[in-house]
Amino acid sequence: QVRLEESGGGVVQAGGSLNLSCAASGRSFRFNPMGWFRQAPGKERELVAVIDYSSEETHYGDFVKGRFTISRDYAKNSVDLQMRNLGPEDTAIYFCAADSIVFKLPLSQSDYDYWGQGTQVTVSS
Repeated sequence: QVRLEESGGGVVQAGGSLNLSCAASGRSFRFNPMGWFRQAPGKERELVAVIDYSSEETHYGDFVKGRFTISRDYAKNSVDLQMRNLGPEDTAIYFCAADSIVFKLPLSQSDYDYWGQGTQVTVSS
């Protein structure tokens, strides 16, 4: 059974930083894209950051504005998201995702086949 498990969420003050991590089990995603999406209360889920199989191509949501960095750890079969200069508008549930497709980098959440349960990030003002 494929499983994605997020960790690292929590409560942080505005201007602070958080590091999210997502560990995959049940299969390798070595040649597959992985990424992070988020959903705030009353809003649709949106792309935060995705990374291709080689770590050479990444894509960030417009709101990121250089504050977040996505990376992969192939030995751990995981994807990480470093977030800094967080603001209250970043409060959301952050979901890890992975896709079955190889060698491509989809940007639509509907293309991703595997999802974690999500981790809550709360930024207080």
